Amino acid sequence: MTGFLGLPLAFTTPLLLAALAGLPLLWFLLRLVPPRPRRIAFAPTRLLLDIPPKEETPARTPWWLTALRMLLAAIIIFAAAGPIWNPPVAGPAASGPVVLLIDSGWPSAASWAARRASAEGIVADADIAGRGIVLIPTGDPPLEPQVMRATEARERLRTLAPVPHMPERAQALSSLSKALAAAPEASVIYLSDGVALEGGEGVPADIANAVGNRPLTTLVDGVEEPLALTAADNAVDALTVKVIRADRNTLSRAGTVRALDMRGLPLGDAAFSFEPGARETEARFDLPVEIRNEVARLEIVDEASAGAVALLDKRWRRRTVGMVSGTTADQRQPLLAPSYYLTRALGPFADIRTGEGAGSSEAVDRFIDQKLPVIILSDVGTLQPETQARLARWIEGGGVLIRFAGPRLANGSDDLVPVTLRRGGRVLGGSLSWEQPQSLGSFSSDGPFRDVPVPNDVTVQRQVLAEPDGLLASRTWATLSDGTPLVTGERRGAGTLVLFHVTADTSWSNLPISGAFVDMLRRVVALGGASAAEIAADQNGAAATNGETVAPSRLLDGFGAFRPTTPTARAIPVGFNGRASADHPPGFYGPPEGLVAVNALLPRDRLAALDLSGLGRVEPYRDATPRDLRAPLLLALLALILVDAMIVFLLAGGFSRLTARRAAGAATLLLALGLAAALPVPPAHAQPKPLAQAATPAPPAGAPPAAAQKPMTPAVADFAIQATSATRLAYVVTGDAETDEVSRAGLKGLTNFLSERTALEAGEPMGVDISRDELSFFPLLYWPIVPGAAQPSRETLARIDAFMKQGGTIVFDTRDAETTLPGSNGAGSPANDTLRAILGGLDIPELEPVPRDHVLTKAFYLLRDFPGRFTGGTTWVEALPAPEDGEERPARAGDGVSPVIITSNDLAGAWAADDDGQPLLPVSGGGQRQRELAYRAGANLVMYVLTGNYKADQVHVPALLERLGQ
Repeated sequence: MTGFLGLPLAFTTPLLLAALAGLPLLWFLLRLVPPRPRRIAFAPTRLLLDIPPKEETPARTPWWLTALRMLLAAIIIFAAAGPIWNPPVAGPAASGPVVLLIDSGWPSAASWAARRASAEGIVADADIAGRGIVLIPTGDPPLEPQVMRATEARERLRTLAPVPHMPERAQALSSLSKALAAAPEASVIYLSDGVALEGGEGVPADIANAVGNRPLTTLVDGVEEPLALTAADNAVDALTVKVIRADRNTLSRAGTVRALDMRGLPLGDAAFSFEPGARETEARFDLPVEIRNEVARLEIVDEASAGAVALLDKRWRRRTVGMVSGTTADQRQPLLAPSYYLTRALGPFADIRTGEGAGSSEAVDRFIDQKLPVIILSDVGTLQPETQARLARWIEGGGVLIRFAGPRLANGSDDLVPVTLRRGGRVLGGSLSWEQPQSLGSFSSDGPFRDVPVPNDVTVQRQVLAEPDGLLASRTWATLSDGTPLVTGERRGAGTLVLFHVTADTSWSNLPISGAFVDMLRRVVALGGASAAEIAADQNGAAATNGETVAPSRLLDGFGAFRPTTPTARAIPVGFNGRASADHPPGFYGPPEGLVAVNALLPRDRLAALDLSGLGRVEPYRDATPRDLRAPLLLALLALILVDAMIVFLLAGGFSRLTARRAAGAATLLLALGLAAALPVPPAHAQPKPLAQAATPAPPAGAPPAAAQKPMTPAVADFAIQATSATRLAYVVTGDAETDEVSRAGLKGLTNFLSERTALEAGEPMGVDISRDELSFFPLLYWPIVPGAAQPSRETLARIDAFMKQGGTIVFDTRDAETTLPGSNGAGSPANDTLRAILGGLDIPELEPVPRDHVLTKAFYLLRDFPGRFTGGTTWVEALPAPEDGEERPARAGDGVSPVIITSNDLAGAWAADDDGQPLLPVSGGGQRQRELAYRAGANLVMYVLTGNYKADQVHVPALLERLGQ
């Protein structure tokens, strides 16, 4: 049999096609024969005598009727030649056995039926010729080749199936060489998938060398090229996966990728398309992160192969991280906020939820309620006792708590740290400073950072130290060059507790701006939701150190369907990230709570077309079994004969009478339709469609439920309007009438002083109920401490904590400087004890007495202390970073405004005045000068709170130095 015009078409008697050459002669003969004359019945023949005789040229057969009859003749010739569609592959003429080298890897799976049909046709031809068959699948382990009869070969082909990994052509070469050595007269037919990994071995050339001068035929193309999935990425806003192909035909192609969960239920579809010549494209799933985290399998619809499936385990899940910062929020200086560095580092692999608008304890409670797997506390020193207990239970249940050091943590007292820290007072803290920065030393070989390269440009200026004990070495994951811990971690129950001994910003080290910081956070966050076996293996070095393995659980066959495990599949090391092979087929390994996915391709793998130019004759695959076309051609011939007869009948006038009889009826029908169309039609009025109520847009799937908003009462609205109509100072309503009146009068007197001396025109001060009123309207809150006052509730403390975190400042005034011993810091004072009880429930930073170079002393007036009615008390503010060596600045400031200012000098008592401007309370000893300094101290407080640390900028240095020198 021979091919015809490059099509999968052959003829049993191709010589009969020579009759097609006689078709032009047939055309000439048919044009000469006129059509049959028409017969017309006409009785009055007498009229014919009056017609003069005239010679006319006889009519010829129409050209289109001649062409139809030419087509009939061609069909007869083709049918007589015995046409066969998808004929069996004609192997080279030889007397020895036929060696079938069959690519049986996953690239052959999608078109396996066509490949098997081609192989069966080859076996049928060999059976007719009396030749033996040798089958060599490239996906199976190399075996001793055997010559089989046709019946054995057919049975072997029926049981042969593609393997779920790439074909091992190099291993099959040894079997091919043995078969050709045993049968020198053999011919080889290579059923190739035409695909290889980019950068792979040049196996086709090795096949050509092994075959030598023997007949060789290669089958490729003729079927859809295989598609595959690789490089799945659970990105910030979508799950993406690469769809790749070898692109042998440079054609455009489109399809769909489907996402399924572990139970096989569909979660979403994503379309993809290839441009002509493109070898890869992308499918994108725009799904909520909660749904994306449930995806366990991605597959190309209608592409049944292991390469068209991408399995995802917990390593591909995108964790949702809750982030709480203990520092005061300052949106004007985002580059100084720890949340900025954490957001940039976590963004590529995690979704971040912040505790904006809430205190530390409230934010942590919210994240626990949302069941987040990872929570980060950046310099959070104090949490409510109930929150600490909930957080401890959350860790025991599998949560990952990541803490970063800072002044607050250095002075904290909770036990939610993996190691014992060196504690200190509010002033000194537990931090250590060096003259020379320390560099990063090494990562523990038993920790999660063991495969992270140690950067040589990371330096640390300050850290929180750990107390040395017997467990410190086993819990240290990263150390500095002097051996002190930089990162420590501890397993608690099913969860993990991690501590970075530096801040999350660059105030203590430059680790947050290094690439290692991203890698370290990625590995720690990956512990969230991991099984105990995974974490234990990870902490023990997994396969790198102890050789721990997991057995196969659910494997894929070559068609991408799950199958039971096989005895030949071997266990893989925990954390295995290699390509599937015969020993490690693709699928899931390990227990259900800690599955490890193995895929047919690595994320970096790409497909390339095999170079088959040196493999002899190349033919396409046949996508079906051979089919004799004589029967369809004979049916077509019969139909065309009937058409020809009908045409001849019409040309002879066979339907003329029928047409004449029906002409009148047709004319009547057309006339009626025309009259009906001309009649006027009354206008139609559509009923108005009722307007649907505007639907409230539903929140995106997976988003945390929005908190129910309480309706705003008239009293609340009036309070908000009054508070925001002007810049106002506020004081805490304590319930003690005398104290509250002094606070009101004091802030009123300070407001009048500010209007006279500064550009600030503040409104009337307001009293606030801290348990009910909104605090964010006020920049400064004056809180006089009443001895023995009731402890604020947990909800109230959370509101106060949130106020300070959002940039507000609270001035606590114990008003007992005159009754306490100098240097005792209020020890033994009832008001001081009440203040300690309140501060014990708040996340307060490290405090220190106002230094002489603090920007608060130069915010408006140049001051040395801050007197009120009394002068012996100490004013406390948030501790400033230690000055750098050689730094000489007239004013220093931190990254923001101190959220807490504590005094005992009774400031409001010194500011208080009646409506006539006369003082209400006397001052101790200093007279009017002391009251003036108290007003100036108040002015500096207000200007510091409103303007921040701008007076510490270098632009003000000349003016400050000039004034200081006067």
